[in-house]
Amino acid sequence: MNTFTFDLQAQTKNGRAGVFTTERGVVQTPIFMPVGTQATVKSLDTQDIQALDAEIILANTYHLFLRPGMDVLQSQGGVHNFMGWSKPMLTDSGGFQVFSLGKQLEQKKLSPPAKDQEAQPQHGGPAKPFSRITDEGVEFTSHLDGSRHFFTPETSIEIQRQIGADIIMAFDECTPDLADERYTLEALDRTHRWAEQCKRFWDEKEHRSVYGSYQALFGIIQGAQHPELRKESAKIITQLGFDGVAVGGETIGYNMGKTVEIMDWIRGILPEDKPRYAMGLGRDPQNLLDAIKAGFDMFDCVAPTRLARNGALYVGELDSKDGELVFRSDSAKGRLQIGNQQYMKDSAVIQEGCDCATCTHGYSRSYLNHLFRADELTYYRLASIHNVRFMVRLSQKIRQAILKG
Repeated sequence: MNTFTFDLQAQTKNGRAGVFTTERGVVQTPIFMPVGTQATVKSLDTQDIQALDAEIILANTYHLFLRPGMDVLQSQGGVHNFMGWSKPMLTDSGGFQVFSLGKQLEQKKLSPPAKDQEAQPQHGGPAKPFSRITDEGVEFTSHLDGSRHFFTPETSIEIQRQIGADIIMAFDECTPDLADERYTLEALDRTHRWAEQCKRFWDEKEHRSVYGSYQALFGIIQGAQHPELRKESAKIITQLGFDGVAVGGETIGYNMGKTVEIMDWIRGILPEDKPRYAMGLGRDPQNLLDAIKAGFDMFDCVAPTRLARNGALYVGELDSKDGELVFRSDSAKGRLQIGNQQYMKDSAVIQEGCDCATCTHGYSRSYLNHLFRADELTYYRLASIHNVRFMVRLSQKIRQAILKG
């Protein structure tokens, strides 16, 4: 029985508000989902994540497959038991990681390689293949030990079944931002055939993990920066009977101007009664607001923790102007650079009114500046708590505003 449901509660010019239900709990949208690549949100433990009021997190198929491996995860009853997380979880298909490891050409030279050509690393030294895309799947080299592996659509779904996530993704070919039309068309054809294979395999497994829990399957729309190909992909993916739809490709979240354009191209094609997931989006607070206004519901990005580790802390507030939501901040891109000298004697918290544990405990900018400059590990945790909570809270505030009309 399908236990995954989605209810659209409100829709305004500022976006959509809804709720979806999984066997492990309810998730209110729009929602920012913290990324737990290797069954951990970097520098945070499960209690930290729960305190951040995160309703759902991500794990990564590629990384968990390589380490600790499926034997270990199955011996522990799946990723939820493994990391002590009882709420919903989403896993990606591994397609983006294969793309990023085997990125075929520099951005300014993105024409396709010959069919089945092996991708080469972009650093100096002897050329070594990282990934090889065929019509059957992708062969890739482990970044850990150099071992070779092959993912087919069925392999990806089976690994996600063994991980045990509540939402899983169809295997796709992540298309580069500036891919030309010929390359994009070939990749799109593979993505659509792989989506059909994933759906058939999912149906055969009765939509369940190896532990018996229902797994919702989302299809992924590709097409790079080509309007007609994006529209074609949206039509095909939405007709396959997935529980939700996602928009992917290097462009999404990386090139925000074009991301919003793509969302506008396909908006009228997407079903209103299914959640919409923008993959890898949420680097800056404004990105989140722009994507929600474009009609999307779910977002994830490693940026909050990565930026925190590098000294960038989110600051700013959600506001409105003439009934439209806006994000205001005195800092460029809504980021305060905590390592700057001006904060060495600043006794204020990162942001007044922030309800994260770092701010409510009263840790000052001066203290965080010291920890950051001294390379103290405590800094990573305190900074990550603030940044992740900031993005989760921002999505919650936008939701509240949408519900209030």
